[in-house]
Parts: sequence; structure tokens; C-alpha cells
Amino acid sequence: MARVVRSLERPPVLIGHSMGGLVVQRYLEEHHLPGAVLVAPVPVGGVLGATLRTLRRHPLTVAKVNLGLHLWPLVETPELAREHMFTPDATPEDTARHIARFQDDSYLTFLDMLVFRRPRPERVGTPVMVVAGERDGLFTIDEMMRTAEAYGGAPVVIPGAGHDVMLDPGWEQAAEAILGWLDRLEA
Repeated sequence: MARVVRSLERPPVLIGHSMGGLVVQRYLEEHHLPGAVLVAPVPVGGVLGATLRTLRRHPLTVAKVNLGLHLWPLVETPELAREHMFTPDATPEDTARHIARFQDDSYLTFLDMLVFRRPRPERVGTPVMVVAGERDGLFTIDEMMRTAEAYGGAPVVIPGAGHDVMLDPGWEQAAEAILGWLDRLEA
């Protein structure tokens, strides 16, 4: 990321979702930018809460994750994908279309987030916006509130949206909120 940012004519506003939100948070610890948007990011407290909630609901799935050393089992069925990534209202057609483009996330990165790589917002001087889905199946509104507060703000909560805010029917509301924030940032 650092190489791409350096190659740009002017510093960008970075936008990261979920694990990508963690990457942005960690980047900002060492670099100042005009702004950053974190969409359903890994919370400042890490992923232990999400891990324990998933373990309570799906112990066999979590066992598969740990035995296979990959995260795919969390979204390998339409039901699990809908629960974790979308809202219960997501249509089977939309869920199937999105799942077809999913890729496995790194198990080692997950372990790193669980134990070692929590964000350190006290090192960040960049203005940060946090966008959360009201019905996120991974991270709670409280976790998103603590994350936004750690960066000096409050989360923008998209009503009815799941973890993959940008793929839910309410994505336009999230996009409008981000654009409005960017306009105020530049003013």
C-alpha cells in the first residue's frame, strides 16, 4: 500500500473494509493522509469478540476453520454467508452472486488480528470515518462505536445493512454518507 500511495500525484483518502480496514488503520499509524474511511473494520479491540460469538453459534464451523487453517468455512454455505456478511433479508440470488466472488481470507492474518495486530488509534493523526452496518453479523455496533470513538468520532450506522455494507441494498446510503463526509473534509 505504501508504494502505491507514494506513487500518486497527491495523497489519497483510503477506504478499507473489514480486514482491509485493519490494513488502513495500521498504515495510518505511520503515515498521515487527508482522511480515511473504515467500513465495518476490524475493531480497535481486535477480533476476539467476533471469534467467541461465532464459536457459540457455530462450534463445528469454527473447528473446521482451525483444523483446515483457513476461514472459508465461515462463508461456505449461503446460510453462513448471509448470517456473517449480509442481512437475513438478502435474497438467495444476491447471496449466491456475491459468494461466487468471495475468496478465502488468510488464517494467519486472522491469528495475527486475534493476538498481535490490534489497531493503535493513539498513533493516528488522520481524520477517520467509521461506517457500520446495523445488522453486521461479525462486529457489533458497540465495537464500531468504540472504534469510531478511538478515532475521535461516532460511527455512521447504515440501517438494515450487514457486514458487507457495500453489497447490501442500502449501499447507496453508505456511499452518500461517505461522500458527504469527504465534502466536509475538503471544506
